[in-house]
Amino acid sequence: MKIWTSDHVFDHPWETVVKAAWRKYPNPMNPSVTGIDVLDRYIDSNGVLQTHRLMSTSWGLPSWVTRLVGMDRVCYAKEHSEVDPSTKTMKLKTRNLTFCNVVNVDEVLVYKQHSTDKSKTSLHQEAVVTVNGLPLSNYLENVMTDTISANANKGRQAMEWVIARLKCEAQDLKHEAKKAMDTVLPQTSSACPDSM
Repeated sequence: MKIWTSDHVFDHPWETVVKAAWRKYPNPMNPSVTGIDVLDRYIDSNGVLQTHRLMSTSWGLPSWVTRLVGMDRVCYAKEHSEVDPSTKTMKLKTRNLTFCNVVNVDEVLVYKQHSTDKSKTSLHQEAVVTVNGLPLSNYLENVMTDTISANANKGRQAMEWVIARLKCEAQDLKHEAKKAMDTVLPQTSSACPDSM
């Protein structure tokens, strides 16, 4: 078993980071997630948004590793997320479904409002990799944690990319709204009769 952890601070408010987390895939930096399907989504009695998703992924492992363990290049994982607006916490738990009798990857990401700076967001990420019943299991666990580490770095870059896109979309909407107001307001004021 290998445990990998990472901490990162985004220079963006929690709400922005959570919006970006929902829109993270697809992205050009980390093409490992190839599809996402929402299986269930609801708000529980505590006001926490609960979501279950099925993810189609490509682990990016060398072809000899995939042949050794007998897995296809496309793998499936389940993700359970909780978004608690009252504590400003988003927690995502992901576990592989493909070949889980030999390889288990349990990953947890926690996005929280930064403890001392509300304009920032803290991310704590942890992955536990366990390979059972295969030769060179320790080596395979190391290869997989190295891949997770590289993908985590790409994932943070992808979040910044999505946040930049969100800001551009907001600017475009603001520009379009102003243009519409500049067009509509003169027409409405000329259509109203003067009051006496």
